[in-house]
Amino acid sequence: MNYVQVEKLGEGTYATVYKGRSRATNEIVALKEIHLDAEEGTPSTAIREISLMKELKHVNIVRLYDVIHTETKLVLIFEYCDRDLKKYMDLNGDRGALDPVTVRSFMYQLLKGTAFCHENRVLHRDLKPQNLLINRKGELKLGDFGLARAFGVPVNTFSNEVVTLWYRAPDVLMGSRTYSTSIDIWSCGCIFAEMISGVPIFRGRDNQDQLLHIMRIVGTPDERTLRKIATEGQIDPANANKQYPRYPKIPFSQVLPKASPQALDLLERLLQFDPSKRITAAEALSHPYFTGSIPFGLPGPVPGSMGPPAYNYPHPHSHQQQQMQHQQQQQQAQAQAHAAYVQAQGGMMHPQHGQTSAFAAQQDPVRLAQAQQAQAQAQAQAQAQAQAQAHAQAQAMAMAQAQAQAQGQGQPMMGYAPPYPQQYATGGR
Repeated sequence: MNYVQVEKLGEGTYATVYKGRSRATNEIVALKEIHLDAEEGTPSTAIREISLMKELKHVNIVRLYDVIHTETKLVLIFEYCDRDLKKYMDLNGDRGALDPVTVRSFMYQLLKGTAFCHENRVLHRDLKPQNLLINRKGELKLGDFGLARAFGVPVNTFSNEVVTLWYRAPDVLMGSRTYSTSIDIWSCGCIFAEMISGVPIFRGRDNQDQLLHIMRIVGTPDERTLRKIATEGQIDPANANKQYPRYPKIPFSQVLPKASPQALDLLERLLQFDPSKRITAAEALSHPYFTGSIPFGLPGPVPGSMGPPAYNYPHPHSHQQQQMQHQQQQQQAQAQAHAAYVQAQGGMMHPQHGQTSAFAAQQDPVRLAQAQQAQAQAQAQAQAQAQAQAHAQAQAMAMAQAQAQAQGQGQPMMGYAPPYPQQYATGGR
């Protein structure tokens, strides 16, 4: 094998993960070894993970480099990330809770990766902090696609034994088998709340207890909504007719008192009991929580912690603003050039009528050449001024963003490149 095992990172039911190194390039990678049973062959989870991850190439999805297949084991070669989100929160959080700037960055990247999966008709089905990986650049990546599934139209009937219990949507807990992208959105909402508070928002012991934990916060839906979920989810009649305690809704502001109003509004849209009312990942990326600004004076990250890179979050009107500024600069340059040309031709104007004398131009071709040269110089000067002005504006915006980030985080980022990565631009992949 062209890879050397460096150290063991973890072990699960079906696989063992090692930190590895490429013999050819010395690049550090993650080696996921899946031991093959002589009778059962390759596990379906491994086949599913390989087939989906070869197609999903995105900066917020862990990259599958290679697959090595032998008689006794299957080795998946992944890009290496330093730790998962759970360990990151334990190491860098305030009793697990992350600072608002980091929460917004990680949430933006989580939704970016999830939106890309959904655009390519893939459900992850197991989003949780342990399956979200963080590298040295502070980039968050979706990992472990062992439970992921491709979906189509009409919606296929899936198993309801998916998603780790605390991040499982209520419709799945009720037994729904026709779920879609909404189950990943619920998991994103649970992860969002956990990053803000440091602890999972719903911590049940089993399916029924988990459902009651959810209802105690988001409220028990009315009978009409419960029947609708049961019908659309093809829930078994025995479960569909189950009676639930009537809990009133508790405002998320009471559950997460440190969260901003915009964060609470986004959380409200993610954690809708009715799956049809949950916001999509693409819609969530345009929410004011990302397009607005975080107030200054908020606590920064723990000193020495690995923070996320600096981002320009998408602004709905930024493109139009840039176009208007460019048009104004062009109009200003043209006006200056025209004024300079008129001034240069002043000596050839008739003193009484203010009109150019063709006879004067014919008699004095030198003056005409001077006027044309003056016009060209004026145009060049105006364009140079416009470019200098645009450059100055760009520098001012960059400085303002750097100051906003420094104030929002309480300290400058150490070891991270300040420019906003192009991959995270709106619509980028």
